[in-house]
Amino acid sequence: MLLVAALTMAGCNATAPQAVAAPTQPTAIAPPPSVAAESPNARQISATEPPQDAAPVLQLLAQTDRTLRMAPAELAKEIARLGEAEDASVETSLLLATALAQTRQPVDTARALGLVQRVMGNTAAAAQVLHPLARLMESRLLQQRRLEDQLERQTQQLREAQRRNDQLNERLEAVRAIERSLTTRPAPLPAAPASLPGSSPQRPAP
Repeated sequence: MLLVAALTMAGCNATAPQAVAAPTQPTAIAPPPSVAAESPNARQISATEPPQDAAPVLQLLAQTDRTLRMAPAELAKEIARLGEAEDASVETSLLLATALAQTRQPVDTARALGLVQRVMGNTAAAAQVLHPLARLMESRLLQQRRLEDQLERQTQQLREAQRRNDQLNERLEAVRAIERSLTTRPAPLPAAPASLPGSSPQRPAP
């Protein structure tokens, strides 16, 4: 009986239909990157490119660098040349201020500061582009002027101390001259003994 039951179950399993696999969903494919997308190199180039307003500043900085490396004789010629065309443009005024600042003379520093402040007060479009550079130059010139004033005060104090020192040396030398004159003066001769009262003076022998 058990054998018959086992055979009956095996026959049922053989005739049962196989389960149909569920259909799989198609995998979504990511679209290719757009050809027109901006590459990292393009973004880097656009970030490093200076704005159009910075062109006058860059040109002025290049000319300023050339002025800073001039020898004293060449610098004097450059100051004379720029002074003749001082009112030609805003850039000329700032270049002249830079050249004047290199002489380290208080009068030239004051003149350079006036030129820079005049550019800062100019409301034209060409001047407004250079206002940040002019403010930087003004700060530097103000500091340079303070240092020059401090140096002038110290020089004046040194001259006054040297003058007092010379006066003291002159007085000391005068005192030394008096001492030398006292030590070199010959000693006075001893006075002759005075005769006693009532005594006759001695006569020389005939």
